[in-house]
Amino acid sequence: MDFLKRVFPHAFKVDGLVKLIITVIIYLVIDVVLGFVIGLLAKLPVVGVIVGLLGSLLGIYVTVGIVLSFLVFFKVLK
Repeated sequence: MDFLKRVFPHAFKVDGLVKLIITVIIYLVIDVVLGFVIGLLAKLPVVGVIVGLLGSLLGIYVTVGIVLSFLVFFKVLK
């Protein structure tokens, strides 16, 4: 559990509805901004595959962060 708290710090700080909404917005902004940068870099011929893999990992990170936020909000995780 300590590993998850280090990797997803915002997800475990949710203690109210407002913080849940802010946390979800933070994860979505991370996804949009870094997704845009990764999309630009993916067009380069040499690093396209590696950057595409990073884009997939970013999507997984954001999805897990949002799911953990909801689990902490509903007190499934502490």
